[in-house]
Amino acid sequence: MARTGSILACLLLALLAWNWPAPAQAREDIQSDLSARDIKIESNFTGAEIVVFGTVENGTSSPAASAYDVVVVIRGPDEAIVTRRKERLLGLWMNRQSQVFDEVPGFYAVLSTRPLDEIAKPEILKRYDIGFDSLLQSPATTPASVPAGDAVAFREAVIRIMQDEGLFVAEDRGVTFISSSLFRATLELPAHVPDGGYLANVYLFRNDKLLSLNQSQLSITKAGFERLIYSTAFDYPLIYGIVAVLVAVAVGLFASTVLRRE
Repeated sequence: MARTGSILACLLLALLAWNWPAPAQAREDIQSDLSARDIKIESNFTGAEIVVFGTVENGTSSPAASAYDVVVVIRGPDEAIVTRRKERLLGLWMNRQSQVFDEVPGFYAVLSTRPLDEIAKPEILKRYDIGFDSLLQSPATTPASVPAGDAVAFREAVIRIMQDEGLFVAEDRGVTFISSSLFRATLELPAHVPDGGYLANVYLFRNDKLLSLNQSQLSITKAGFERLIYSTAFDYPLIYGIVAVLVAVAVGLFASTVLRRE
């Protein structure tokens, strides 16, 4: 009888072991940070270098073997931009059609392990505002006189101008894995980068799917004498205007005196 009970107990344990759920696999996650979170713009500011680095946690295979893709998006303060098209009229070039775009980033950089169209489908990239194609999709105003094709041309013109100024940056191989899980990306900020609050979003993709997102904040502010002038111009415009006129008059008188002596 005891032997029969032992056999039944063993069978019960075997049945439980067979149906016991396997331990849940840890979710892949991405952790990242910036080499600097607070950048000061002073008189000798010639630009800055930002390094974005991080790691893929709970990875199931080697990221170096292209199992994962990482996309880094750094976006600066938004502003409204008006684009105008010049046309020749009676021998003169004049502004005719115009287009207004709201929420245009003052700086936008996207760096990735490979071209974006190889990482995810366009609709997924647009959903997360990744890439130039996701920008300026909703103009603030579209005059009836502007055909649909011309509206697209206005949008492309804004992107092209921002790229020429170094304020829109795209690097298809800007993110590299330095080990099986560690990655880094280096971005050069131009000297005329706008000040304000920035967001650095780091996305982890695999097989056309977003697995994880990590976000960091970056602040770029004017400091020293530049900050004093900037604050005075906006907070005390009358005083700023008077001082600017007095300085211009003083410089003019000084230059006139020097020229007379010569």
